[in-house]
Amino acid sequence: MDQNFVTVLYNSPHQIPLGKLLAQYFYLTGLSAGSFVVSVIAILGGKTEYKPLGKIGAVVAPLCLVLAPMNLLTEMAQPLRAWHLMTYVPGYINLKSPITYGVALLTAYPISAIIYAFFVYTGNMKMSKIFAIIGIPLAISVHGYTGFILALGKGRALWNTALMPTLFIVSAMVSGIALMMLIAIILNVFFSKDKSQEAITADRELIYGLGKFLGGVIVFDLFLILNAVLVLLTSSKEAWHVAELLLWGRFAVDFIGIELILGSLVPLFIVFYPKTARNLKALSFASILVMVGIYAMRYSVVIGGQSVPLH
Repeated sequence: MDQNFVTVLYNSPHQIPLGKLLAQYFYLTGLSAGSFVVSVIAILGGKTEYKPLGKIGAVVAPLCLVLAPMNLLTEMAQPLRAWHLMTYVPGYINLKSPITYGVALLTAYPISAIIYAFFVYTGNMKMSKIFAIIGIPLAISVHGYTGFILALGKGRALWNTALMPTLFIVSAMVSGIALMMLIAIILNVFFSKDKSQEAITADRELIYGLGKFLGGVIVFDLFLILNAVLVLLTSSKEAWHVAELLLWGRFAVDFIGIELILGSLVPLFIVFYPKTARNLKALSFASILVMVGIYAMRYSVVIGGQSVPLH
C-alpha cells in the first residue's frame, strides 16, 4: 500500500460520539452522590449541630439526580426511547451487561434518596438512618458505575484503567462537599436572621470543619490523578499521546490550569491557610473553584478520552 495513503488515512479526523452533555450528566450525578454521602455522614453522626448539613444534602442529592438524566437523554439523541430500558431489560436480563445494573441503580437510588429526604424533613431519625444506610451503597454505586462504563472502553487509553471508577467516586465527593459548603455559607450569611448568635457561630464552625474535610478529599483526589497520569506516561503509545494532550496539548488549560491549579491547589491553600480557613468569602471562592475544576475534569475525561483516534 502506498505510504502517503496510509499517512492520510491515519491522520484523518474522527468523530467524537459523546459530547459535553454526557460530561454534564457525569458532573450532576457526582454532585448528587457526593451531597448524599455528606448528608448521611451528618445524619449518622448523631450530633445536633450536624442536622442542618444533613437536611441540605437530603434536598440537593435528589435535585441534582433529577437534572442529570435530562443531559443524558438529550446526548443519546433518542429520548423518547428511554422507556425501553425499563420495559425490555427486566424481561431479558443480561447479568454480563453493565447496562442492566445501571438501569437498576438509576431506578433505586433516586427513590431511596427521595424517601430519605422525606424522613429527614419529617424528623423521623430512625427511618432516616435506615434509608441513609440503604442509600450510601446506591449513591456510591451510581457514580462508580459511570466510571466503570468508561473503564470498559478498551480502545480509549484515558478511560481504560481500573482507577476510573474510584477516581469518579472521589471526585464526586470533592464536588459534593464543595456544593454543600457553598450552600451552607449562603444560608448562614443570608438566612440566619432568626437564629441566635450562638447558633450562627455553631453553623460557622461546622462550615470550617467542612472546609478541612474538603481539603483532605482533594489531597486524595490529587493522589489518584497523579497515579493515572504516571500510568499514561509509562504505558502504550496511545496512552502517552493522551497524557501529552492533557499536560501540554489541547486539554492542558482544562486539566492543568482549571482542574489542578484553580480547582485543586488554590482551594487547598484556602482551606488550610489559617487566615482564609475561617473566612466565609474565601471558603465560598474555594467551593466555586472546586466545582468548576471538577466540571473541567469531567470535560477532559469525556472529550479528551475520545480525542486520540482508535487504531
